[in-house]
Amino acid sequence: MWKTVNNRGFTLIELVVVILILGVLGTIATVKMNQSIETARFEQTKKELDNLAFAITGNPEIYADGARSDFGFVGDNGVLPISLDNLVQNPGGWATWDGPYVESGFNTGDFKKDAWNVSYTLVDTLIRSTGSGTNIDKLFAVSSAALLANSVSGWIVDADRQTPPGTFPDSVTILLGYPNGSGGISYASANPDSQGRFSYAGVPIGNHTLRVIYEPASDTVTYSIAVDPDRNVSLDIIFPADLW
Repeated sequence: MWKTVNNRGFTLIELVVVILILGVLGTIATVKMNQSIETARFEQTKKELDNLAFAITGNPEIYADGARSDFGFVGDNGVLPISLDNLVQNPGGWATWDGPYVESGFNTGDFKKDAWNVSYTLVDTLIRSTGSGTNIDKLFAVSSAALLANSVSGWIVDADRQTPPGTFPDSVTILLGYPNGSGGISYASANPDSQGRFSYAGVPIGNHTLRVIYEPASDTVTYSIAVDPDRNVSLDIIFPADLW
């Protein structure tokens, strides 16, 4: 007995429905893919902004010998970069410049562009990405003063915990060395008051050297101090001998 074989194909309507379904699925996949790409660009840009911030002011989580050791471009030079180029190119033969502070990438200038290939803008303590059509901002300090105008103060005594004689305040000289913002090191000098106290203002972030000299005895003590953003560093200086 013969069997009838049904070789009926797709009707035009069925084909149209299939095509429509495939089109909808393709559109959904494309939207999802575009969203994933945009998300990846946002995350990449945020990471790059963090790295640029670390290059400028250092990573506060990097320590050596119990003190913060990384202060970036500002810590080395005592000034904010004029442009991001300063992070990979010495601004002008500065002896204090110790870069590059960021990798420039395979193509020179890549580090200056966001994931949409649009250049970052640097204004004071803010780095901004505009490539997404919405600003992505990185504020690496509350103000330039927080990076460049901190204070250092202290109190000086000898081994017997006596302050320097008030009649000869200039017998003790305090020298604070820090980068001057133009490639060199400045040494600010001060003398203690009648209570043995001294202070400095306008000190940039970074690791600086403080020397205290008692001239009659040619005795000197040296300290390495770490100045963090928007901080007053206070220290007690004790000479190892009974000097006065």
